[in-house]
Amino acid sequence: MTSHQASVTKAEQFHKLHQAGPAPLILVNVWDAASAKVVQEAGATAIATSSSAISWSLGYRDGDHVPWGLAMAVLGRVVAATSLPVTADIETGYGRSDDELRATINAVLDAGAVGINIEDSGTEPLADIAEQSRRIALIRAAADERGIPLYINARTDTYLSGAYPDAAYEETLARAASYLQAGADGIFVPGVLDLHTLHQLSAGIAAPLNALGGLGAPSPMELHDAGVRRVSIGGNTAKAAYAKVARVATEVLGDGNWSCLAGTRSHDEMDALFAAGPKYVP
Repeated sequence: MTSHQASVTKAEQFHKLHQAGPAPLILVNVWDAASAKVVQEAGATAIATSSSAISWSLGYRDGDHVPWGLAMAVLGRVVAATSLPVTADIETGYGRSDDELRATINAVLDAGAVGINIEDSGTEPLADIAEQSRRIALIRAAADERGIPLYINARTDTYLSGAYPDAAYEETLARAASYLQAGADGIFVPGVLDLHTLHQLSAGIAAPLNALGGLGAPSPMELHDAGVRRVSIGGNTAKAAYAKVARVATEVLGDGNWSCLAGTRSHDEMDALFAAGPKYVP
């Protein structure tokens, strides 16, 4: 099977994971090859990157600050580390011009990823609906030119931004309709935890709805029962991991207590994740 055929197969597989079923697609977002391996090992059906986690791991703030080349290099290593479909969080596209956005999509496809998150929060309060829809249409055209059914998950920050305190629901539906018409496959609405609101959104959006999970959020099955098809946890995976590092450092540097290292993987177990060697060459 050629790399192109493999990408098409994985893209089709990823689309199917969003179909209605007994449970939602759950994505535990990753930021490097090791986290991708561990998440796959835990039973994931697909892998999603987190732009914030990747940014932090490389020494940058979240929000379009990580250099394009570094972000794409990390994506390539994540894809090479797993046999599962991979979807990439590309923030607002790593570039404002059409040529820059097209270059990002081609780099995503070259890396072997079969899905993306593209967000509308690059300008204040949010990107213009017509302009964001045009950019989504450009992404769809770029993927179609490559013959790969890229899954476009259009994120809208209507709730998360707080920019529409009295009209977030109506604004979300308007943006979702426009983004879907432009070629998006799913709609991601972070910042909503109320099950009634999520149920209304799922009923009003003619595509799979993605919700952001985490502490304080309903369970994945409660979200599923409200109509959510996809649940992701974004940068929360990395925040949990870095909190563990902080606890280890605090205890070791403090009273020298080694108990914080209980339950860690062995050196051999970590090496075994990469027994086959790297498939990605930068």
